[in-house]
Amino acid sequence: MRQEPQATFPNRRQALALVAGAASMPLWGQSGTDWASVVSRARTQTVYFNAWAGSERINAYLRWAGEQIQQQFGVRLEHVKITETSDVVKRLRTEKAAGKTDGTVDLVWINGENFLTMKREGLLFGPFAEQLPNYRYVDVNGKPTTRVDFSEPVEGMEAPWGMAQLTFFADRNRVPTPPGDMNALLEFARANPGRVTYPRLPDFHGTSFVKQALVERNPDRAPLYRPVTEQAFASASAPLWAYLDALHPHLWRGGRQFPQNASAIRQMMADGELRIALTFNPNEAANEIAAKRLADSVYSFQFASGTIGNTHFLAIPVNARAREGAQVVANFLLSPVAQARKADIAQWGDPTVLAMDKLNAADRARFSAGAAPGQLAKAMPTILEPHGSWVDPLEKEWLRRYGG
Repeated sequence: MRQEPQATFPNRRQALALVAGAASMPLWGQSGTDWASVVSRARTQTVYFNAWAGSERINAYLRWAGEQIQQQFGVRLEHVKITETSDVVKRLRTEKAAGKTDGTVDLVWINGENFLTMKREGLLFGPFAEQLPNYRYVDVNGKPTTRVDFSEPVEGMEAPWGMAQLTFFADRNRVPTPPGDMNALLEFARANPGRVTYPRLPDFHGTSFVKQALVERNPDRAPLYRPVTEQAFASASAPLWAYLDALHPHLWRGGRQFPQNASAIRQMMADGELRIALTFNPNEAANEIAAKRLADSVYSFQFASGTIGNTHFLAIPVNARAREGAQVVANFLLSPVAQARKADIAQWGDPTVLAMDKLNAADRARFSAGAAPGQLAKAMPTILEPHGSWVDPLEKEWLRRYGG
């Protein structure tokens, strides 16, 4: 990773003025400059892409993308491997406060509460997303989360990259009929004591599991899609805690301990210690079967009435050095070629954000690989994520109640 710039500015007013000026610089679509000019200015730029590095498949995909982008556009893509996006947000906040207009991040993989924070604190460059040439292929109607991120309007400040939805998987030899909702999961846990669990919060998958219980226990979900208030939280979370109080005694280790992450649960399921595992990538079980880490008898399922889902995005910080290069990278990653490779189980298996009916026959054919063992037989409806402001109080209250 490059060295963080050392230059600072003599006073806060000057620093803020410089950052504001950078944020208001005209974009190619707004100023009338054509896309070819953006591509021309991007050539020879290095784009420092801060992205989670916890999967070798993802890392390999980004190496392939970097090779393609270098060959086609003369832009160098540097994958800055991170474990927590929130750490990147903190760094960007520090850079903005110091008035650094030549920041250390050009592109970041982001969504949810991190996007909400960056948007509210003026840390984002844009709007740019809907002006990218390949945005015309995005399924904005069939996949509404491409324009709404955790109930926060995207407004062109991040480009959609992939789809995600809470998904469960199990071995058909041990679980021939899966539970169809959270109530059925409670009954399954009662019938199979110690064979079900979920990750300890604030692990993302653990929080997702709790949010699924939250939406299912609230017939009136409207308050969940507005910024949280103390009163709304108290009212909406009461049935959630009642549900978890009933569930936990039947979980692994009596609900007194929770695995640290979904990867641990996947391994415990593969070993037969647990009956059900969970993921936010509907293709994860198929990926693991292809890699010979799960048995062919493992299958994926979602609840009949739907599970929470979202889109993950690419954003450009307000003080990015290589803004043009970052837009070129984001546009390439939205291309049918790049999206089809990303969706391929043999490569990554991350569902596409594109609409098949917007593609020509040749590009549609890129996505036509047959179903792989472990893939969902049928995708269920996507339930929108609660507003991002609900995450922090949910996690804090969960830890207070169950984290000790």
